[in-house]
Amino acid sequence: MDNQKTTKNSPEKVKLETEKKYYWCTCGLSTKQPFCDGTHKVKGEFRPMHFDVSEQKEYFLCNCKKTKNPPFCDGSHK
Repeated sequence: MDNQKTTKNSPEKVKLETEKKYYWCTCGLSTKQPFCDGTHKVKGEFRPMHFDVSEQKEYFLCNCKKTKNPPFCDGSHK
């Protein structure tokens, strides 16, 4: 999965809620970054990453797709 498209080199600040399911885009093709919109189906080699959170708050989600802690930004874009 090295063919990921970097959408931008800065994280996306988003408010996430508990008891909701989220799908992080792993291919970089989604128009709803950092979330999946199903565009990965064109490439066929990617699948969205399901995640949820245990605390309702603002999080920084990775847009560069290089994080070692997906879907959360770890500063890998620097």
